[in-house]
Amino acid sequence: MYKIRLTPSIIPNMFTAMNMFSGFLSIIFAADGNYFVASWLIIIAAVFDALDGAMARLTKSCSEIGVELDSLSDAISFGTAPAFLIYSAYFHKNPYFADNLSFAIIISSLLMISGGFRLARFNVQLTGFDKAYFKGLPIPSSGIAIAAFILAYYDKITLFGSLNIFVIPLILVLSYLMVSNIKYDTAPKLTLKGIKEKPFFAVILFLSLVMLFFSKSVYVSLFFFFIFMILFGIIRYVFSYFQKIFAANK
Repeated sequence: MYKIRLTPSIIPNMFTAMNMFSGFLSIIFAADGNYFVASWLIIIAAVFDALDGAMARLTKSCSEIGVELDSLSDAISFGTAPAFLIYSAYFHKNPYFADNLSFAIIISSLLMISGGFRLARFNVQLTGFDKAYFKGLPIPSSGIAIAAFILAYYDKITLFGSLNIFVIPLILVLSYLMVSNIKYDTAPKLTLKGIKEKPFFAVILFLSLVMLFFSKSVYVSLFFFFIFMILFGIIRYVFSYFQKIFAANK
């Protein structure tokens, strides 16, 4: 009689599967025009994405198949789902693109395509299962930024809204940053050692959570939190670049 063998890896893999399923549901709700739920499902997918790594470390069941499954899930939840969400919420209903939907499709797909390249590069360059930093913007950050943008400003990017001009630049910037060489710190582990290793990041994360709690518009605060983290990586990269130039000229 065949016996089903349960291993500790099933726990993190279940969270990874829920990440993938949340991204799939987001696409379904976006197709039905429920952009609020579709956006929230991307954020929920990010929660599952964070938990699968934590569970893998807790159960000591990190594996290559877990890494590959996680990347496939991320490609759906933070690449395909946000790309389809921004296409459905902005481009598809915008009269400016009624006669040029092919352009809209190409622009929207950049989030998915760049995210795919970002994940492929990550898997190829991965040594071990823990990293101090990411090369290029992590795809979950891009996906959450799009979801938070829709939650905060959907009423202002439809038709003749005041934020129309920011949609395409936002897509282009996020897409470029994912395939760039700009370094972004990994989130500190929720342990005393993890907090000590990255005190600045931990303080910023704590203050951001406090601001989100007391904010009048949680969605706006969430969007600007991710914009701040994205800009911080760019500023640090530029500062490091000029620092190396000045050091070389001494």
